[in-house]
Amino acid sequence: MKKIANQKFRRSFSHFLTYLFLIVLSIIILYPMLITVQSAFNASDLAAFTLDLHMHWTLANFHQLFYETLYLTWFKNTMIIAVLTMIIQVVIVTLAGYTYSRYRFKGRKNGLIMFLVIQMVPTMAALTAFFVLGLIINGLDHYWFLTMIYVGGGIPMNTWLMKGYFDTIPRDLDESARIDGAGHLRILWQINLPLAMPMIAVQALWAFMGPFGDYLLAAFLLRTPENLTVAVGLQQFISNPTNQRVAMFAAGSFLISIPIVILFFFLQRYFQSGLTAGGTKG
Repeated sequence: MKKIANQKFRRSFSHFLTYLFLIVLSIIILYPMLITVQSAFNASDLAAFTLDLHMHWTLANFHQLFYETLYLTWFKNTMIIAVLTMIIQVVIVTLAGYTYSRYRFKGRKNGLIMFLVIQMVPTMAALTAFFVLGLIINGLDHYWFLTMIYVGGGIPMNTWLMKGYFDTIPRDLDESARIDGAGHLRILWQINLPLAMPMIAVQALWAFMGPFGDYLLAAFLLRTPENLTVAVGLQQFISNPTNQRVAMFAAGSFLISIPIVILFFFLQRYFQSGLTAGGTKG
């Protein structure tokens, strides 16, 4: 009986520590979000970024954001860059990861090592190279050039991650499909891609989120106000110490989360559906 009581105590104590950790983690995550949302609807810039549930709520910050700034233009530019980056990067990374996982060819090992070496180079060290390349191909102040850099920067490490995920898919499924007469593309499309959907969904979400949160590259390569992204545009609201529009900054930050949340809930069904899809033959 004493042993059973000790086991129950340890189990209860373990559950207590788990829930305590989750509560603390939730507070750490939700508190800044609550501050940002409240500041977005705050009528006063002086009281922004302070938790005050009795503040005066207003939509004036969003009205000023839409009609007195270029926020909608910045948002459109960022959406275009994010969607293009997501589509192009997911296609390239998926095909590259599948190739490195399933095929053996000359230079395969050196190519994987090169990806690791490239990934070790920090973005700051490559800014000069990006600027010179932009001058050569006339890509400065154009979002297509920034999209190319986002795609290229995401390929090395994400290819490794995608390759590792394809390695976990049994090769016996490929062999069974070949016996039934399936070709390479059919095996990829009908067998491996459905099973790899969780990782593909994660890759798509990461690629889409990148342009919304990046400031350094966009600020370095974009010039005219009409071509800026939301991260660079919003920074202008708080860059002047004598005229900081914190409430408008919070309102713009709040709106950034909407397309990301929508995409997350759209892709959520793929996080688990891919674990069983494609494993049967029709």
